Amino acid sequence: MIMLYFSAFALGFSGALMPGPLLTYTIKQSLNKGPFSGLIITVGHAILEMLLIALIFLGFNIVLQSEIAQKTIGIVGGLMLLYMGADMIWGSYKNKIKIELDGGNTDSKSMVLSGLLISAANPYFPLWWAIVGLGFLLDAYKTFGTAGVLVFYLGHVSADFMWYGAISAIIGTTRRFISQKLYRIIVALLGCMLVYFGASFVLKAVF
Repeated sequence: MIMLYFSAFALGFSGALMPGPLLTYTIKQSLNKGPFSGLIITVGHAILEMLLIALIFLGFNIVLQSEIAQKTIGIVGGLMLLYMGADMIWGSYKNKIKIELDGGNTDSKSMVLSGLLISAANPYFPLWWAIVGLGFLLDAYKTFGTAGVLVFYLGHVSADFMWYGAISAIIGTTRRFISQKLYRIIVALLGCMLVYFGASFVLKAVF
């Protein structure tokens, strides 16, 4: 069981370290809302992973691997990221955003939902679970039963919480030293990254 946990942790960490829209959003929210943003966002990500595991065991892995599902996720998810990125760029340009250092409302529900939706918007996320994750899940289930699946899940999400939590803590605690002008520039650049991810998802789905 211990080896299973750390194997899942290592596997999850290798995926968490890869740059993507969830990391981009985490950096943006950490600058704006503070050092705990990454942990809150990862809750939404973890909820989606739990739902995906349930769907896979119900036999939906075949659906997730289908070309129609991949194209749909790519187009819809890509368009959502394009909108979010464009909104960040426009808000920076119009000077409508600023760093909030007063410790006010962190809008936790919104960040949890965003963590879930941004993860779902990445077509490689459900595809990874349907193909790569499926093999590890079945192996854990054959060896330890339902408890093995739970341990694998906990090991996997532990890596996500550690990585995004660490990124958020570092950025969230140093944001007070960033000027509002620099913050707007950073947000605009992060918005450009979301636009890039969104456009690439849509183009790959269409072509």
